[in-house]
Amino acid sequence: MSIKVSDDPKLERLIVMAERLIAALESDIAALQDGKPANMKSLDPEIQKLTAIYGREAHNFDPGLAQSARPDLRRRFATITTKFREVLQLHARALTRVKNASEGMVQAIAAEVERLNAPSRTYGATPPARPQSAGAMVFNRVV
Repeated sequence: MSIKVSDDPKLERLIVMAERLIAALESDIAALQDGKPANMKSLDPEIQKLTAIYGREAHNFDPGLAQSARPDLRRRFATITTKFREVLQLHARALTRVKNASEGMVQAIAAEVERLNAPSRTYGATPPARPQSAGAMVFNRVV
């Protein structure tokens, strides 16, 4: 007769970490929607550490562990995993919207400053020499 050692504590630890990360991500989404990115919880060193630990645990996770877990724990794990994925997608979309909006503003400001600094067009036989723009602002067109 062999004694099976339960791996339920590992699964419960993953669930608790995922719940904390979900709460932090939902807080981030609310902060971004309120226009206060400085209030994002994911910038907190404790949450960053938790994220690293969760990533390591999830990377080394054995799917057989969930299959051999108690049915109620397995359901909780499946539910929290689904919720975590959904919140991650919402978080990524919110970050992308903020990034696109801020890049658009920088580009619009740069274009306006360049337009204001452009020499006025005069009528004459020879066009005025156009000075090379130093660039109103430095911005990355690739990102």
